[in-house]
Amino acid sequence: MPSTMHAIRLTGPVTPDRLTVTDVPVPDVRPGWVRIRIKAFGVNESEVTSTKGQSSADFSFPRILGIEGVGIIDAVPDGSDLKPGQKVATMMGGMGRAFDGSYAEYTLVPVDQLIPFDTDLPWETVGALPEMFQTAYGSLTTGLDLQPGQTLLIRGGTSTVGLSAAALAKELGATVLSTTRRAERAQVLRDHGVDHPITDDGKIADRVRELYPGGVDAALELVGGQALPDTLRAVRPGGTGCFTGSLADQWIIPDFNAFAVIPIGVRLTVYGGAAKDLPPAAFDHQLRSITEGRLKPAIAKVYHGLGQIPQAHTDLAAGRTPGKHVVVLD
Repeated sequence: MPSTMHAIRLTGPVTPDRLTVTDVPVPDVRPGWVRIRIKAFGVNESEVTSTKGQSSADFSFPRILGIEGVGIIDAVPDGSDLKPGQKVATMMGGMGRAFDGSYAEYTLVPVDQLIPFDTDLPWETVGALPEMFQTAYGSLTTGLDLQPGQTLLIRGGTSTVGLSAAALAKELGATVLSTTRRAERAQVLRDHGVDHPITDDGKIADRVRELYPGGVDAALELVGGQALPDTLRAVRPGGTGCFTGSLADQWIIPDFNAFAVIPIGVRLTVYGGAAKDLPPAAFDHQLRSITEGRLKPAIAKVYHGLGQIPQAHTDLAAGRTPGKHVVVLD
């Protein structure tokens, strides 16, 4: 086992071109933590924000970024039921924020933050899944309790979570409405299971109710606080809205007035979960659905090697291609 590894370790805010590969010590296994040899990971908006030094208080420098990853267990603590060589996924829970993450050849994560899996899918496919599928799955289940036959509105549909939520909801048996600000991306939504693409000009509730006059059963808010009141107006009494993301980076509604924001009889919840919210059986089902062609993962582009991370950050920030940007370590 080498004593050092390649990683991208930040000591302060940087521009994408300064995301340079350096040598750092390989982390030592300790009680309750497992070392993973990273094979692939998705690049996320929160990591772009962290490079700018604009993250919330749970993030600190110096730090190896990366809030998710897939790979092979390299070493386990004494007494663990996990085995070296086992394929695992991990995500969130402070990864890449409070402790070092996946922008490295090896990473150390808590035992309870692992999802074991077995698949022959390529690493570039599996590497796209953990964060976006966990967030989408948790929003649909814990957040919305979506049931077969119900109607779901996704606000912010061409985001990675939005595309994943559409695919998962369609497989569940829901009817899916989803928004995009760019009309030419309607086909992207259809390709991921959306029944009714809607071009978002800031006000969509009336158009949703033209399709479903009584309102939809559930709504997933991914755009942010400024869109939430309009999104909730599209939900039927007794239905549920779930605030999961803020693509517009507006998490707070100034001078919040519940009577003005939440329609009478509509339920409002939030979702912000962790690896434990994606059970291994659910992740295995998703992997099998991809293998069998029932589920399409949203992948924008694949990059090879840590040296390609600057380009991945640049491409993600540009937002020209919907889907996940995935880095594979060969």
